[in-house]
Amino acid sequence: MVIGSGFAGLAAATSLAHRGYDVTILEKNDIPGGRARKFEHEGFVFDMGPSWYWMPDVFEQYFARFGKKPSDYYELVRLDPSYSVFFGKDDVMEVPAKLDDLYAMFDRYEPGSSAKLKQFLAEAEYKYRVGMEEFVHKPGHSIMEFADWRVIKSLFRLQMFSSLSKHVEKLFQHQQLRELLKFPVLFLGATPENTPAMYSLMNYADIALGTWYPLGGMHKIVEGMVALAEEKGVEILLNQEVTRIHTENGKATKVITADHEYECDVVVGGADYHHVEQHLLAGEDRRYSERYWDNRVMAPSSLLFYLGVDKKIEGLHHHNLFFDRDFTRHAHEIYEEPEWPSDPLFYACVPSVTDSSVAPAGHENLFLLVPLAPDLEDTDELRERYFDVIMDRLEDLTGQEIRKHIVYKRSYAHRDFKKDYHAYKGNAYGLANTLLQTAFLKPKLRSNKVSNLYYAGQLTTPGPGVPPSLISGQVVAAEIQKHVQPEKSLVH
Repeated sequence: MVIGSGFAGLAAATSLAHRGYDVTILEKNDIPGGRARKFEHEGFVFDMGPSWYWMPDVFEQYFARFGKKPSDYYELVRLDPSYSVFFGKDDVMEVPAKLDDLYAMFDRYEPGSSAKLKQFLAEAEYKYRVGMEEFVHKPGHSIMEFADWRVIKSLFRLQMFSSLSKHVEKLFQHQQLRELLKFPVLFLGATPENTPAMYSLMNYADIALGTWYPLGGMHKIVEGMVALAEEKGVEILLNQEVTRIHTENGKATKVITADHEYECDVVVGGADYHHVEQHLLAGEDRRYSERYWDNRVMAPSSLLFYLGVDKKIEGLHHHNLFFDRDFTRHAHEIYEEPEWPSDPLFYACVPSVTDSSVAPAGHENLFLLVPLAPDLEDTDELRERYFDVIMDRLEDLTGQEIRKHIVYKRSYAHRDFKKDYHAYKGNAYGLANTLLQTAFLKPKLRSNKVSNLYYAGQLTTPGPGVPPSLISGQVVAAEIQKHVQPEKSLVH
């Protein structure tokens, strides 16, 4: 039984079915995909969660495991510019997709900095290659998985023990270039000052591997994964919220929903780890205490707005970052002293710039996001206050009226993440990638109390984000195969 049909749940289920297991997914909601669900309204098609398609090699490798390609299920286009960064009115950095153009841009901002960027990216590529080959596919049971001389030597080159902020600031003097290179770690769960320099690997993913978009929306990835899962024989049951995992003699024997009991030989918790452990298991079956969970450092939550606009918006690209306020201050208010931000940075996605299918003709599909600390008070009044703040700035910075052209509006924040996904503390991105929550220091993917219970997703190995979740499902499937033979097993 796989609980949850997000990226991790679908990857685990498909990998297991491919190896001969009989697999069923139980999904709480009425559509698969978890945080990557979609919804539609009068011609607008909104991706509810992830909007960045980075690390295309991870998707290629996933589908290749089954003799497939992403192009069998969806069409990718590379965005150029990759994204825009607004530092102020008439102060916009358009980040080009081509490396030569990017080097030229760096030299315009800081003469001679392109040589330093090449050095920075060469180091980042090494970290990416080693990270992907040596770290992310390990189950994280213990430190002994990393007791390999090649890995130990690489720890120094990976810069695990210095901060990303110091690494960037040593090479680049221009503040806007610094902020550009620090931005990709904003959602990892710590300030750039407290994020290991190893995570400059994200800059390699951003700059060298590129920013892509699956035509139709990010949910097209989910549709492709669902089609592949069903092709492999996975049964996906919707509107089946799990209420309890029944155990006997240290083994899970049934997964129970409101109207059914499902017998099982193996259970994969692809839903929120904290919820599965603390609310679906009896106390004696839990590996971790509530205090343990409360002491974990969470990646951010988000305030989201899904907007339908009855005109085309000038001056915005597909992805737009608004860094016209103090980057350090907002990061501090997310990670160091959690509170609603005094003057937030925000992000605007306009997929209809690239893809006419996600909005009616002449209209725009506009998705706004403000990163927030998890576990904050979430009221309609607060949402509206911040909507006004970011709309005022969006209109001012782009020099046009947008608000009066909004024909559809929906907000989404902490309480929605809790309601729809049982997200711990209303988090949007999972467990922070701090040094003390990396690899074998994350919550374990296998229970030590229930022998046939496993976990996948953004609260366990390898971490938050779409590609890591995809990898997590594959890692847990490989672990199950070590312990349970498919001819005996019902993973449902």
